[in-house]
Amino acid sequence: MVRAMAHITGGGLPGNLNRALPKGCDAVVETGSWEVPNLYRVLMDAGQVAREEMFRAFNMGVGMVVVVDRQHVDAVLGAAKAAGVHAWSCGQVVAGSGQVILT
Repeated sequence: MVRAMAHITGGGLPGNLNRALPKGCDAVVETGSWEVPNLYRVLMDAGQVAREEMFRAFNMGVGMVVVVDRQHVDAVLGAAKAAGVHAWSCGQVVAGSGQVILT
């Protein structure tokens, strides 16, 4: 059911999730699938930091990514909810070259 997990620390989504991808796969992350905490918006505006750099340097409110087979997404989300963990589907894994693509 679970194929990989990535703890999103320094390096943000692009610098952490890529290490959990198998060869020949990209992760397409839909950045609109969660609400970025206001703290990051304030930092971005006050520091005049580019959006891409914010996603590279910070987790933008995503602490962990769990990669699962598509048919198990609902079960994993249900288990997270039952455990009191806020979770959502943030994208998909597609054929590629090991990149994290932020949309």
